[in-house]
Amino acid sequence: MASRLRLRVGPLRSATATTPWLCRAQSRVAAPKPEEPQLPPHSLLPNAMLWRSLLVATISSHPWLLTPALRLLSLIVHPRGSLFDVNQNPVLRRFLKTTFYNHFCAGENAVEVTNTIGRIKTMGFKGVILTYAREIVVDASSQPASDPATTPLESATRETVQAKSPEIEAWREGVLETAEMVGTGDFLALKLTGAGPLVMQALSSGQPLPRQMILAINDICARAVQRGARIFVDAEQQSIQSGIDRVALDLMRQYNRNGTTGVYNTYQAYLKSTPQTLLSHMDLSEREGFTVGVKLVRGAYINSEPRHLINDTKSATDDSYNAIAAGILRRQYGPFGTQRRFPPADLFLATHNRQSALAANRLYQERMAAAQPTTKVQYGQLLGMADEVSCRLLQLRENNSIESRTTSPEVYKCLSWGTLGDCLSYLLRRAVENRDAVGRTRQEYIALRAEAGRRIRNLFKV
Repeated sequence: MASRLRLRVGPLRSATATTPWLCRAQSRVAAPKPEEPQLPPHSLLPNAMLWRSLLVATISSHPWLLTPALRLLSLIVHPRGSLFDVNQNPVLRRFLKTTFYNHFCAGENAVEVTNTIGRIKTMGFKGVILTYAREIVVDASSQPASDPATTPLESATRETVQAKSPEIEAWREGVLETAEMVGTGDFLALKLTGAGPLVMQALSSGQPLPRQMILAINDICARAVQRGARIFVDAEQQSIQSGIDRVALDLMRQYNRNGTTGVYNTYQAYLKSTPQTLLSHMDLSEREGFTVGVKLVRGAYINSEPRHLINDTKSATDDSYNAIAAGILRRQYGPFGTQRRFPPADLFLATHNRQSALAANRLYQERMAAAQPTTKVQYGQLLGMADEVSCRLLQLRENNSIESRTTSPEVYKCLSWGTLGDCLSYLLRRAVENRDAVGRTRQEYIALRAEAGRRIRNLFKV
């Protein structure tokens, strides 16, 4: 088993400023002007989900409500007495479980998770992205960055003398349990630092991963593939991202062969280095003959990353995101597709940005209609967030004819599962990371309020 994770790496090029090919790609991404459906996107939400969404959006879109709510959530995650301890206060536990937990999380056990997945797919979603909520947060300022070109990870056959880590074993068991809940076409998301400090230290310092961790990754990936699921390797802070990239590349070498894409690496568009990093990974893909799986996000660690690593403005991040997506969809990214053969690739756009999602979908449809080369693309949003984006994509799929359904948007929801305590920690981190997005949640709040009003008025129509 251990010999399957062969750890090799090629050189990564250094980050550069925005290049001409990126600027050209940016200029080709036009804002979409799709025809609006008769009903608003939120009309697809079941009543319970709509009212929970309205509650959450009301809090998140009003800073005077969000700030005390985050403080209260922090008290619950780190309780100093029984009053705020969800394991000792049954009233608090029930309230949180039936509101915020059920809105954002899939369940605490296999039965609850399976039922949630069933409801998601009944709504029309193609599948789910399931992740185990247990995690630790890395302090980027205290960890040195490493160079993946000079610090290869340990081969799975290399013997090390190490005591077994209970954190790694607990992570392995939890993620294997997660793998049993996904099915054909779903995704299993791997957050490597959830395995504890030994793994975090190895990733940040360029040292070999513990052999126990390599065996755990092999077992998890093998089981997910057996169940017909695919794998996302989540991005994390830049202090450990080079190590994560090495793991993801090795898994792609193993599982992304012969036209199959079993593993996707995550690329954060808010980093100045991401366009060049992706180019280097495509170079490896072309030379070594594997498919590069690209999960594109804007980025989630802006509050903890060194500021000079991140694009100077939000619009620069938007331009980078749209340009990368357009380049892959046109199969013309940097020198690939022009001076060099474009390597096999699959694209997953994880975005809460309506314009980015609709622009990518329109470009994909245009190229399919014109019989031009393009790349398969799928879309995903977090459960309980950006339902306007998710439901709009679902409506585009439903509006298409049966004959064109094969090229219609395939939309996924990202779900976390775990104990109430573990998931509340996850939700606190997500809330802190996204607290600056008040403008976006304000728009969601207005749309949800309008949909709630529409349903109430319908109750009184004769």
